[in-house]
Amino acid sequence: MKPKVLLIEPDRRLAESYAYALDNAGYHVTACAGSQNAIIVADEIKPDLIILELRLVKHSGFEFLYELRSYTDWQQTPVIINTFIHPQEIASSQDLIKNSLKVSKFLYKPDTNLKTLIAAARDLTPLKV
Repeated sequence: MKPKVLLIEPDRRLAESYAYALDNAGYHVTACAGSQNAIIVADEIKPDLIILELRLVKHSGFEFLYELRSYTDWQQTPVIINTFIHPQEIASSQDLIKNSLKVSKFLYKPDTNLKTLIAAARDLTPLKV
């Protein structure tokens, strides 16, 4: 069975590219454009990994993480932040992100290619052969 990835990405083209690459790498991907329905989708599909853009419409990625981590079932699910927000912009929040919100990996989109994203996914959810 393929590991399930919940991809929360507001840019449709990026979401399609990521989903295609992850699917070809052996993952089953469900994409959401925003955080409002992502919690519902997470509850339905029970993802093995969440890939999250922080800049979302209406509710930010941080708000999504706070809500996600408030549920016991979702406290240990690995989360990769894959964002256009530069790490220096949220440097003061790094402890909060890693410890309280339990983010497994932080990727800065301009420095990240599909190979890097897939490698990060594999580090957190090894494929079952």
